[in-house]
Amino acid sequence: MTKLKINDLHVAYGGVNALRGVSLYIEEGEMVALIGSNGAGKSTLLNALSNVVKRKSGEIAFEGRDTRGMSPYAVARQGLLHVPEGRQILSDMSVFENLQVGLIARGKRKAMYTLDHVYELFPVLEERRDQIAGTLSGGQQQMLAIGRALMGGPHLLLLDEPSLGLSPLITDQVFDALKKLNAEGLTVLLVEQNAHRALAATSRAYVLDRGTISFEGKSAEIAGNKAVIDSYLGA
Repeated sequence: MTKLKINDLHVAYGGVNALRGVSLYIEEGEMVALIGSNGAGKSTLLNALSNVVKRKSGEIAFEGRDTRGMSPYAVARQGLLHVPEGRQILSDMSVFENLQVGLIARGKRKAMYTLDHVYELFPVLEERRDQIAGTLSGGQQQMLAIGRALMGGPHLLLLDEPSLGLSPLITDQVFDALKKLNAEGLTVLLVEQNAHRALAATSRAYVLDRGTISFEGKSAEIAGNKAVIDSYLGA
């Protein structure tokens, strides 16, 4: 089943074309990477998928349904959950309260991820369940942001730079959790500045360059593509 299909997507900010004819697809159960340099339009694409920003033209079909005209809240209620860059946790609320807020997006849909499941995935969240979220470390806040999205019952999880600002050890823990979730059947679109890490964790990938898809294919093949290595992966 095709979980997400984007066709000829255009997004503009104040006359600047941030996305220019982007087309891609994600099948159910895949973890797909979207890589590219800063300013390429990666976050814009995720925001367009969530309807946080409006498309100029093009089609976004989630589980076969065009999301045009839906509010971001309605998109989330359909099961398309977004963990934005910077986490955006509710810093004055406790860890437990943040996780409970995630339930709002689930509505009447079946609970795919319970609180116990989230705690099993990220034990530190259970240990600090009563702690004010704003006092957590950056890595713990990232785990909380992912856990909150899981509580919303995602059919597709959008992740924007989950390793940003994290130590290598915490990055390992976050990516281990993502691999486990994907192995359990969760479909994931991963935007990640650490292209090596993203390609190693995913089955397929797209490279975004100045608002257009410049490369696409199996992650291992893209990781070995000389043009991609020269432009995005270093020597």
